[in-house]
This record gives sequence, C-alpha cells and structure tokens, in this order.
Amino acid sequence: MIQRRYLSFSLVVACLLCLPSCKVGRFFWYNFSNITDHKIFPKRDLPASTQPFRFVDAQQNDVFGRTVKVKDHSGETRALDEFLAQSPTVAFLVIRNDSLLYENYFDGYSESSTVASFSMAKSYVSALVGIAIGEGKISSEHDTVTRYLPELKGRDNWDRVTLHHLLQMSSGVKFSEGYYSPFSGAATYYYGRRLRESVRHLHTDKEPMSGFDYKSVNTQLLADILERATGRTVTDYLNEKIWQPIGMEYDASWSIDKKDGMEKAFCCINAKARDFAKFGRLYLNGGNWNGKQLVPEAWATSSVVPVDEKGAATYYNRQWWIGSKSEGDYAAIGHLGQYIYVLPKKKLIVVRLGTSRGKDEYLSIIRQVAGQF
Repeated sequence: MIQRRYLSFSLVVACLLCLPSCKVGRFFWYNFSNITDHKIFPKRDLPASTQPFRFVDAQQNDVFGRTVKVKDHSGETRALDEFLAQSPTVAFLVIRNDSLLYENYFDGYSESSTVASFSMAKSYVSALVGIAIGEGKISSEHDTVTRYLPELKGRDNWDRVTLHHLLQMSSGVKFSEGYYSPFSGAATYYYGRRLRESVRHLHTDKEPMSGFDYKSVNTQLLADILERATGRTVTDYLNEKIWQPIGMEYDASWSIDKKDGMEKAFCCINAKARDFAKFGRLYLNGGNWNGKQLVPEAWATSSVVPVDEKGAATYYNRQWWIGSKSEGDYAAIGHLGQYIYVLPKKKLIVVRLGTSRGKDEYLSIIRQVAGQF
C-alpha cells in the first residue's frame, strides 16, 4: 500500500515537473475547472458583430430585486437580491419580450466579463448539427458515426451508432464523466491536448439506445463529425452561421486543446451573459432571428420538447435539458451552474452564471423567479 501511494505521489510530482505536456499535472496545478479557464487554454476567436443586437434596456433592478422572492435549499424565503448576493452567482439576467428587466452582477463581474460556458456549449453544437443537416453537409441525424469517422468501422458497436444516439446521450460509448479525478475521461478531454487522436480510440461498452448516459465525449464526436462534414473548424462554422447573424455585442472565443488544435466542443465557449441570452432568444423564436431562419425550424422546435423514445431520457433532447410538458421550458446547462433558461409561454429568458451551484438547485431557483415575472 505504501509503495503504491509513493508511486502515485511520484507520478503527480513528475507530471507537475512536465506541466505543459501532462494533463494530470495540469489538473493538480489548476485545481479543478473554473469559470476563468478561458485564460489558461489556447482559443479560436469569435469576434463581436459589426451590427450588434441589443435587448431593450428596461431594467427595474431595485423593484424586482426586492419584490421577487425565492426559497433556498434550507427553506428560507429571501428577496432575489439578497439571495444572489450570498450565493456563488456572478451574473443573473431576466429578459421578457426582448426587454432586459433584471440584470445584476456579483464578485467584481460586470456585463463585459467573460465566463466559460462549460456544457452549455453542447446546445450550440446541436444547433450546428441541425444547420449542417439543413445545408446537406450531413445527410441525416440517423447517419452512422462511421460514415464520417471511418477509422471506427468494425470496432465494437460503432457501425450501429448514429448521430442521433450521440445527440441523445445514448450511444453506449465507454467514457468516465468524473469531474474530480485527474484520470477520468472528462479530465483527459478537458486538460488533454490530443482531442482528435483521442476520439479515434474510443470504445463502446453498451448497445446504442440501451439507456441515457450523460457522457461529454458524445458531443466531442459530434464536433469531429461537423469538422469533417463542413471542412471547417467548429468555431468558424459557429461564427458564420450563428454568432455574427445574431449580433453578439462582445468578442468571445472557443477554447481549443492546443495551438491549431480542436475545439473543446463539449464545453468552453467563453462569452458574456447578454450574448449567452441571445442564443436563448434564437431558440425561443424557433431558430429564426428577426425574419432570417438560421437554425432549421423543424430542428429547433423538435429539439426542445420531451421525447418518448425507448433508450432515451424524456428530460434530455439533442443536447438540451427539457422541463415539463405542461410548462414547455428548457435549458442549456453547464458545470458550476451556468444556465440559459427559456420559458416560451412567457417569452422569457433567464441567464445565470456562477462559480458553483453551492447548495441550491438552480433550475428550481430560476423557475421560482420566472413565475414572478
């Protein structure tokens, strides 16, 4: 036992000494993921639009901050401002009918502060897949993965895994999603520098559609397929098809694994709160932006409703988290509590960004807030 511990310690020390090339060392050096990780990774730029869209500034922070009440994890009911100020929240926005009604920042953050999206990026990848299908670059979400990644042919179940299975997190891929181990698959993909090579050595350990199993590598595979199908980086494709057309106000970026490398597609779009809200607006309007259909309507609308499919989860559809059928709400959700929440029946968008979730379930908090606007 002592010898094994010594070997493990020696491995960590060795990795720390060769930090630039060892993902285990980077894991310990940076001490887990953080919303400022856009500073430690190389990136591809997403420039601000030359014709930025701005929500109508109708902020009534003083009123809503006092009158909107939320019940926290302990059962205590408090005013929204008080709750947020004592939480690990850095940004909270409420938008209804294109009017910015509430906007507040904490811990030194402001409207121009960059925050990592984490897994909210998965919903953006889904939109790009829908666009690529609409353009004929991908023929169908029911295409097999091996049609685009032929190196996986004849291995495990890959000849039967489709893009749909990846989108629904039901591919059966073998992957460790643990966020607190430097040896997990998630750490390899987050801190590693060989994303293109890594996806080509993946295995499956279950049949496709044998059950919902949230694995970030599903999204990374979709990005690899997008790159090959379009002949472009995922950042460039996002910039042309969504980022510029919806009028982002600020420069942003997408973190990549190494210089001239591949996007960390399962995470790591680095942007501002208002610009994250615009992606919610795009889906609120069925993929249409001020009269221009950016995401095919059928794709956008069918992606944000509960699914009734054996082997899939009713609450997850094409990389979106789905609420109740009666409410019709849905959200893009990221690690540490990043949310783009949409409630169509009220034409409402809520963005919450934070350094963690703390002890609260933020979908509950957001729904409480939404019910009072």
